Amino acid sequence: MMMMMKQLVIVFLLIRASVAQNRRDTGPAPAGDPVPAQQYIPPPKNWLTLNGSEPVVIARGGSSGVFPESSSLAYIMAKSNCLSNAIMLCNLQFSKDGLGVCLSDVRLNNITTINGAFKDQQTTKNINGNNVRGWFSVDYTLEQLGQLYLVQNVYTRSEAFDNTQPIPTPDTIVNYDGVSNLWLNVPYDLFYSQHNISAAKYITEYLQKLISNVYYISSPEIGFLKTMDRKVDHNTTKLVFMVLEPNAVEPTTNQTYGSILKNLTAIKSFASGIVVPKSYIIPVNNKTRYLEPATTLVTDAHNAGLQVYASGFANDIYSSYNYNFEPEAEYLTFIDNSQFAVDGFITDFPTTATEAIVCFALTNLNETRKDRPLIITHNGASGVYAGCTDLAYQQAVDDGADIIDCTVQMSKDGVAFCLESPDLIGKTTAATVFMSKATSVPEIQKERGIFSFDLTWTEIQSLKPQISSPFDKSNPPIIRNPEAKNKGKFVTLDGFLEFAKTKAVSGVLININNAAYLASKKGLGVVDAVAKALSNATFDKQSTQQVMIQSDDSSVLSKFKDVPAYKKVLHIRKEVSAAPREVVEEIKKYASAVTVTRTSVISTTESFTTNATNILRDLHSANISVYISALRNEYLSIAFDYLADPLIEVATFAQGVGVDGITTEFPATASKYFRSKCSDDVEKQDFRILPVVPGELLDVTDLKTRPNIIYHPALTVADIVRPPLPPVTPVSQSAPGSSGLVAPAPQGGVPTNVANIGLTLAAIMLFCLLSMGH
Repeated sequence: MMMMMKQLVIVFLLIRASVAQNRRDTGPAPAGDPVPAQQYIPPPKNWLTLNGSEPVVIARGGSSGVFPESSSLAYIMAKSNCLSNAIMLCNLQFSKDGLGVCLSDVRLNNITTINGAFKDQQTTKNINGNNVRGWFSVDYTLEQLGQLYLVQNVYTRSEAFDNTQPIPTPDTIVNYDGVSNLWLNVPYDLFYSQHNISAAKYITEYLQKLISNVYYISSPEIGFLKTMDRKVDHNTTKLVFMVLEPNAVEPTTNQTYGSILKNLTAIKSFASGIVVPKSYIIPVNNKTRYLEPATTLVTDAHNAGLQVYASGFANDIYSSYNYNFEPEAEYLTFIDNSQFAVDGFITDFPTTATEAIVCFALTNLNETRKDRPLIITHNGASGVYAGCTDLAYQQAVDDGADIIDCTVQMSKDGVAFCLESPDLIGKTTAATVFMSKATSVPEIQKERGIFSFDLTWTEIQSLKPQISSPFDKSNPPIIRNPEAKNKGKFVTLDGFLEFAKTKAVSGVLININNAAYLASKKGLGVVDAVAKALSNATFDKQSTQQVMIQSDDSSVLSKFKDVPAYKKVLHIRKEVSAAPREVVEEIKKYASAVTVTRTSVISTTESFTTNATNILRDLHSANISVYISALRNEYLSIAFDYLADPLIEVATFAQGVGVDGITTEFPATASKYFRSKCSDDVEKQDFRILPVVPGELLDVTDLKTRPNIIYHPALTVADIVRPPLPPVTPVSQSAPGSSGLVAPAPQGGVPTNVANIGLTLAAIMLFCLLSMGH
């Protein structure tokens, strides 16, 4: 108990600032009193909900995407990080002595520590015609259940908060956790009735005598709802029919839920609304994972006078490639269209649902902030299309990128083109054609590869680009936009620069790697090729568009010191935490900006942020800009603190620590954040997407199981200074037929019209880590 109280105190401290800023205050509330729901006044919008009001956010067991469902920590976070009209949902189960508890399932398996406390007491019970084995709450008194603790039952979520939170009752949620808006869901009334426990009696005779804020009561059992229809005050409490999967059988009528939904008028006779899995409204093709056309269910239900609440939302469960791993985009599909809007969401991540409703739905994202960080692409919009292709660059421009990037590679015959790595495996279809050309180049990477400098440009053009994902080896694999797997064209450096000028982007970043190796071993002058291409495109004689030259080699940057129009960026690949004065002075000799890993700015351990390092302070003190690389939308790349929400990560780096540029594979996400009113640091905002404070979520974990903090070293001069570049040494050509000429613009340039995407499978990449630094 003392451990739990300590954790609650910590949580109250970490969310206090969020509470003050996320709610519109009309004056201080008495200590301990919940903030009334009427305090939040939604701005006028033309919602297509049943009554035209703003959709409500229903937190399933609180913020159950972070903490164990229905734990005090989960309810407190949800209540504090959402608007004051958010609803907290409790799945009501019952103890042997007929008292209610909030648990996600009738079985205690996988959601509590029952196995350790009552190891050999599993039983088999019949639930709605199915024999189910496990531990059941109905076999234990409330006092016995009080010996158990909650655990996280979704394996992709952190176990760091397990074994510390007791099983709550509805009255403890209200009295101790400050929940003022409660939704009670009764999933197994018939089962409990067979054990002489009446959910209806409990709710009417016990709960409503204690509190008066049970605003919603739901159940998948029609018999229970008809019983409650005679007992509740319909002016204060809504009855909602919880619809299960289409082929599941409703126990009162023995009809499938799919068939019951065909008679919405009949449902209206015992309920004011329905809860349906989101696939009832917008189906997802099970084979392709792309969206299918929306059904008419919401419109039909509204015509019948029923409100519709969509369930099944979670940031860490991917449903469709259409959303590009951006959870807000999924919510918006259900509320921001010309046909309908659901009346609410049941979600494990209520903060994200609130963001979608308040910050983005029915809103023109036209906020302009001059003080925001630059949005810099990482191989174009490489989360949507194959990196460094014409389609990726066009998408990046459409998505609002400020700076588009080209990492320059060289073909055997001297053509400079854009691709993330000189190894063509994974980024192209080279492995299916040129495996015989695979070699080992330890100066570049440990693994064997098929390298661009061993193929002519004609040979490279015979390949297709290939979209890649850093998480395609995860379990389950997470791939990107398979319809566009091999779409797009390779882009020459000349074509890239011409495209940038035509599209009038704010600037370009030219990334140069492996220059010493290419010069000494392959006779290829990548620095000369870049300088010539920029000069030919007159980028050295203009100031309209910014030109950044980035390299991890100080000698490369030195080659451009006589061109003041170019901003030199030193790329530091290793994880660091600080830059001593002598190192900063050395950096200033070569660059005015630095790109570092995001974990160099905010350290992480086992997917928890630990602290903000000193690197930003050290570099800013010398007027050196700091860019971070690279952000991704997939939840596996996002620390737990950010609630599996890429927008919160952007907010943390932009507002929380104040970087000067954000390098991202999904520029649309960063652009969406900066164009939203919720990114504005203004106190009068009803709701803002707030940055997290690094290390605060880790502080809530149990000391006994807390992961060790890893401290990165400080930068040294040796990390910065490289030997002078060797001269370009000609080598004999081993393959005839190369012309050495730059390919025609139609082959390597970026066309104005983007090609349509077609259907294929996923890409392959070589690594998958939970916390990615690059």
